[in-house]
Amino acid sequence: MRIRSLGVIDDAVVELSPGFTAVTGETGAGKTMVVTSLGLLLGGRADPALVRIGAKSAVVEGRITVPSDAAAAVRAEEAGAELDDGALLVSRTISAEGRSRAHLGGRSVPVGVLSELADDLIAVHGQSDQQGLLKPARQRGALDRYAGEAVAVPLDKYAAAYRRLRAVATELDEITTRARERAQEADMLRFGLEEIAAVEPRAGEDTELAAEAERLGHAEALASAATLAHAALAGNPEDPEGVDATTLVAGAHRALEAVRSHDPALAVLAGRIGEIGILLSDVAGELAGYADDLDADPLRLAAVEERRAALTQLTRKYGEDVGAVLAWAEDGSARLVELEGDDDRLAGLTAERDALSAELSGLARALTEARVEAASRFAAAVTEELASLAMPHARVTIDVRQTDDPDGVEIDGRTVAYGPAGVDEVELLLAPHPGAPPRPIAKGASGGELSRVMLAVEVVFAGTDPVPTYLFDEVDAGVGGKAAVEIGRRLARLAKSAQVVVVTHLPQVAAFADRQLLVEKTNDGSVTRSGVQVLEGEDRVRELSRMLAGQEDSETARAHAEELLAAARGDG
Repeated sequence: MRIRSLGVIDDAVVELSPGFTAVTGETGAGKTMVVTSLGLLLGGRADPALVRIGAKSAVVEGRITVPSDAAAAVRAEEAGAELDDGALLVSRTISAEGRSRAHLGGRSVPVGVLSELADDLIAVHGQSDQQGLLKPARQRGALDRYAGEAVAVPLDKYAAAYRRLRAVATELDEITTRARERAQEADMLRFGLEEIAAVEPRAGEDTELAAEAERLGHAEALASAATLAHAALAGNPEDPEGVDATTLVAGAHRALEAVRSHDPALAVLAGRIGEIGILLSDVAGELAGYADDLDADPLRLAAVEERRAALTQLTRKYGEDVGAVLAWAEDGSARLVELEGDDDRLAGLTAERDALSAELSGLARALTEARVEAASRFAAAVTEELASLAMPHARVTIDVRQTDDPDGVEIDGRTVAYGPAGVDEVELLLAPHPGAPPRPIAKGASGGELSRVMLAVEVVFAGTDPVPTYLFDEVDAGVGGKAAVEIGRRLARLAKSAQVVVVTHLPQVAAFADRQLLVEKTNDGSVTRSGVQVLEGEDRVRELSRMLAGQEDSETARAHAEELLAAARGDG
């Protein structure tokens, strides 16, 4: 992973090896930027405040090895990315103005794609996760995640039934609480439909009537114009001496017909004049028929105007034209059927609600049983981990309980509150020593005990997460001595089956790492390319000495550091 202009890091390369990698360094040296960089590569929120002062943008680039058949590889290829020798190349750029860009396998992609990949690539466990787990609301989700399919399957069935029950309850509530409004709506629809049915409008009728009214209103002028035009084309029988267009064109045609055989060009013109004569005869005939058929009946005009007035009354209320009025009537009829069926609908919905409540009760019971069984296994696993973390007498239990609610669902004679995730409230309880009553972990543990409990929880979670990489960000805060050694040992064991990256300030933890990275600043307060070093041999002893005593050259600290390394290697 290469990091440029991010926080205190100017330009640095971080190579995370297989197994257990510990990232160490003095407070403020930039260790957290390693965690932040990984978060950005996996779709984390882009904060412009992360951009190094004076830089235009921050860039994080990473190369992640992914099997070609892994879910992350398949999703990346769906987004158009290409794998490079079995690895995904990922980059994220944040500008000082807050703009963010993401690239995956050589293709620009939405940041959301990186977030989707994160679930299959890495599990992050940090102090913020610990604080979240102190909240009972988060503890139920944590238990469900641990339980896997045993809870996921009944939870999916429960959630589907819950959503349907809420939809049915909402519809029932609408029908019962808005009965008056729905009755008023039904009355208005009936009135409108009856008014439309009384007029019996026909599609397109308004347009046809408008054209007919225009024609009837100007019938005399239209008849006079048609008669005059007919006389001009075909002649007036009352004026035998008059000249008409048809006679003139016929004379022109006869004149050309006599000589058309002498010149093809003139023959063409003669043919065209003949066509004009035929067209004039046709038009004259149609004009005569038009004038004869024209209805100037004032009674018909009155009837048309009366019909148009009736249609206008409808279009003023129900639509801009008759087509819109008919569409309103169709929709109104369907809505009226729905409203008039309220009684039947009410009975059907009530029966469905009762059936769903009974079904939900059974599903909730099955979900609770699955959670109780998983809680027993989870608590035993965490308790076992605590014994390895210098808390041999501590005991963790998980309280799975329900809250009474008269409006809830009935389970085993109790009416309990229910929600989208079931009826259960889940809380982790700790009895730190024999005789101590179990109390919520936020109240029943000291700072050091709480860190160990949380780490035990994280390690148990890590054993169930199907991801290849785990990142622990200072989850060992507040722990020291023998407990710190045990934490290092537990993380080392986890690293035998997965890649583990730990940001730590504890030398007892760092000593168990397969590789140790030191993050250190230069004199100007930045971390440069050479500011992330792989520590080996003498350099690693010096760093562990600094972490132990704050003095790299202390003989006592050096001896202790060498002893830690030897013990860790012997344990491995």
